[in-house]
Amino acid sequence: MKPQQEDISAVSKPTAPVFGVGDRTLQAAGGEAGVKKLVDAFYEYMDTLPEAVTIRAMHAEDLTESREKLTTFLVGWMGGPSRYAEKYGSMNIPGAHRHLAIGVAEKEAWLLCMQKALDDQGYEEVFKRYVMVQLSFPAEMCRNR
Repeated sequence: MKPQQEDISAVSKPTAPVFGVGDRTLQAAGGEAGVKKLVDAFYEYMDTLPEAVTIRAMHAEDLTESREKLTTFLVGWMGGPSRYAEKYGSMNIPGAHRHLAIGVAEKEAWLLCMQKALDDQGYEEVFKRYVMVQLSFPAEMCRNR
């Protein structure tokens, strides 16, 4: 009699969440309301972290428009409605920041504010890492010194 073979079809492979497809990133962020909370936390850190003094000075005193722009951009970037172009025109991230003196310290300060804001949201580590890796590219592209 032949020994029974294991049914390998029953073995499930571990799967990691897939972001960057459809609106999965936006859903992982808690939808548009979650992105707004993230952006609010981001600008709170920009207002309070000593490392962020220089980048805070690059913004208007009233952060209402900056909050709206970042929220609208991130919602579209995360797979939600693309409203940024409708409201503000086409997005060229490096071009939009060209007038600012952005070096390594400023880039790192921006990323620090975002990391802390992500940490505050209770997101899974894999999601936070995904967002930080993805945002590090445009952050680097904005460096002009």
